[in-house]
Amino acid sequence: MDKKTNKTAESVTTSVALFGSQRIRKEWYNNEWYLSVIDIIASLTESSVPKRYWSDLKIKLTNEGSELYEKIVQLKFLASDGKKYETDCLNQADILRLIQSIPSPNAEPLKLWLASLGKERIDEINDPELGPKRTRTLYKAKGYSDSWIEKRMRGITIREELTDEWKNRGAQEQRDYEILTAEISKATFGVTPSEYKKLKGLERENLRDHMDDFELIFNMLGERATTEIHRNEDSRGLGKLKDDAKVGGDIAGGARKKLEEKLGRSVVSKENFKQLNEKTKRLKNKG
Repeated sequence: MDKKTNKTAESVTTSVALFGSQRIRKEWYNNEWYLSVIDIIASLTESSVPKRYWSDLKIKLTNEGSELYEKIVQLKFLASDGKKYETDCLNQADILRLIQSIPSPNAEPLKLWLASLGKERIDEINDPELGPKRTRTLYKAKGYSDSWIEKRMRGITIREELTDEWKNRGAQEQRDYEILTAEISKATFGVTPSEYKKLKGLERENLRDHMDDFELIFNMLGERATTEIHRNEDSRGLGKLKDDAKVGGDIAGGARKKLEEKLGRSVVSKENFKQLNEKTKRLKNKG
C-alpha cells in the first residue's frame, strides 16, 4: 500500500461535474480527468460515512487482487471549510471500474450503461461498419450538417491512414504524432494545433470538430499528401517523416493561400462549432 502515488494539483484548473444530484470534484491532471473517489462513493451509496466505506472497499479490492489501489492519485480539492485537502482520485476509466465493485442500487443504471457500451464495442468488432454509423449519429445529434459529417468522417479515415504510416515508419505514438501533426498544421494553416485551438477559444475540445468545410478540406489535403509522400519515398525515421510532413502541409498551404487570394479573406477561422452553428441558423432564417 506504500506504492500509492501522492501528488498535488495546485497548478491544475479545478472543475466540478454533476454526477446525478451529487457534485463530483475533478481535476485535469496528466492530460486526463481525475475524479474524487469519496464524492463518487457518496453519490452511489447510502453510506453516512463515505470515507469509511471507501476504506473498507479498498481493503476488499486489495484482497481480491485488484490493481485500483495502485492507481490512486492524491489531488488537493477545496472542502466545505474553504481549505484544500489531499483526496484520493482515479481517472475516468478506473472510476468506471470502481463503480462495478459498488453493490448499490444507485450504481445499477451506470452498470447497465457500461454493459451496453461493452455490447456495442463487441458488435463493432463483429461488424466494423457499425462504428462509423454510430459516429455519424452522434454528430447528427449534436447539430452538425450531413455534408459536414461526411467530410469529418472522410477526414477520420485519412488521419487513420496517416498514423498507420507513422507507426510503421518509426514514429513513436503520442509525442512524435504531436510533433508531426504540428508540422503539417503549421505549413497548412500557419499555426500549430495548440495555437489554432487558442484562436478558436477551445481548451480540451477536438479541434477538428470545430473546423468549417474549408478547414476540414485543407486539413485532409495536408494529411493525405503527407501519407502519399511517405509511401512514394519509403520514408523512415522521425527526421524524414517531419520533412515529409512539412512538404505535405506546404502543398495544402499553397492551395489555401490561392483560395484566400480569390476570396479576399482568410480560410483560417476564429469561429468554433457553436459560433458556426449559430451563423448557419441566422443565414437560414434570413433565407
